[in-house]
Amino acid sequence: MAIHWTHRFLVVYSGLLTVAFLIGAYFVFDHHESTATFDRILVHRIDIIEPDGMPRLILSNRAFFPGSLFHGAETARPDRRDAAGMLMMNDEGTEDGGFIWGGLSRDGKPMSFSHLSFDQYEQDQTLTLDASFEDGERFAGVRLNDVPEIPLTPQLIQEYERLRSQPEGAAKEQAMTAFKQKYPAGHRRAALERIGDDSVGLTLSDSQGRPRLRAMVRKDGEPVIEFLDESGHVTKTLTPASKP
Repeated sequence: MAIHWTHRFLVVYSGLLTVAFLIGAYFVFDHHESTATFDRILVHRIDIIEPDGMPRLILSNRAFFPGSLFHGAETARPDRRDAAGMLMMNDEGTEDGGFIWGGLSRDGKPMSFSHLSFDQYEQDQTLTLDASFEDGERFAGVRLNDVPEIPLTPQLIQEYERLRSQPEGAAKEQAMTAFKQKYPAGHRRAALERIGDDSVGLTLSDSQGRPRLRAMVRKDGEPVIEFLDESGHVTKTLTPASKP
């Protein structure tokens, strides 16, 4: 009888030791920092996350590029499947900026583009850097934007896409006008750009996004400064030939 109970005790004891070992091993190996070196990695997408699973950076090819992220939740964005790149998220898992690029030859005509942007908290782009080449025209520019403080929630984006998909007509125009009044868009405040006519210039705008001053060097090399009123009309022009 004693041998029987001794045998059962050893079985239970060994079982408890095994469970304790497995639990300890889980915490040791699961939380232990490790490094690895690879000569080459082939992947479609890499998601960099925090220890709690919060997404912070996504590197992706075109096919697997993510939609919009808001507090860690992703909303589909089919319009983003035209470029590869990376998407940055803030500490709360909400989109905070990104970098995309692409280029190819269509019917023998080359085109390329790249776009780097930084977002305001739960809002749109406040600083962008762009470069493109299409139909023989080159563009490069840095832009500064003012954006509202209304959060770009998934519900707001879905409502906008729903309105945009409606048939063209008066009803759609009225609905879009009401939407834009309720959720005003941002405004460009400054832009330093090289545009398609081979001129380069700096444009400064007021808080409503209306250009008020332009300083440029035209294609022929002539420097020009223009002052504009609220309607966009040039009120004064300065050139090297202007009188004091």
